[in-house]
Amino acid sequence: MYKNIEYEITLDDLAKINHVSKFHFHRIFKEETSENFSEVLTSIRLQKAANLLISNQHSTITEISKQCGYNSHSSFIKAFKNRFLYTPSQWKNGSFEMYSEKLNTKKLKEIKTLDYEIKVNEEVYCAYIRHKGYDKTIKNTWQRLRALAYQNNIEKYEEIGLHHDNPAITPLDKCKYIAAITISKNQKIKSNISTFIIPKSLCAVFKLDGKFGEIIDLIRYIHQNWILNEGKGYEITTLPIYIKYIKNHLIDNTDFKIEVNIPIKVI
Repeated sequence: MYKNIEYEITLDDLAKINHVSKFHFHRIFKEETSENFSEVLTSIRLQKAANLLISNQHSTITEISKQCGYNSHSSFIKAFKNRFLYTPSQWKNGSFEMYSEKLNTKKLKEIKTLDYEIKVNEEVYCAYIRHKGYDKTIKNTWQRLRALAYQNNIEKYEEIGLHHDNPAITPLDKCKYIAAITISKNQKIKSNISTFIIPKSLCAVFKLDGKFGEIIDLIRYIHQNWILNEGKGYEITTLPIYIKYIKNHLIDNTDFKIEVNIPIKVI
């Protein structure tokens, strides 16, 4: 769903991919997410559109709506306003700042200019566990993932966190996060764990040291400041931001050392 957000996605399509009936797939889907398929798909589309309206000032509202799977301009405007209280035009012109201020009790920390590198990242094969909410309970998910790595005899791997939501415009307890470890292309997974591929993409890559909570400030900064002021000539794509943990503070209760990868395109 995240990798094909610009296309029409139906419950029938996903059921066929997983070789089960539509009704069985929807039941499993709701058990895993506690939400209906249509609710999750709409949330993904609108969250991504909200991010792109902030960061991609060179794209029109119509272009962004199509990138996020809306063929009808009027339906996009109606759905967006229902979710974020403002029209896409108002949001693009700065209303997101008022929305963010009301949503977040924690003020956005000012981040000075960061060094970054533009490079092509190759595709990465991963095993993963989903987590809802961005707080210290993520530690439990990471502990389980490391245990599953041990059970599957995966000894050498990188740890990667995928951030699907922008915490500046999404409550932290609603943010969707994925804890992942890298695996080889032909790795056999015995335990009840899913796999996916982070696709090859052009990325802006930041390296950073810090403390718990500062990653949230960094993600906000990238969406609201970096791309508009320092990343001119680029726009953010619909692919999620992903973080490689050189030092994973989410499980080791230490300061972090990370590499933040922002999928981008040249304009």
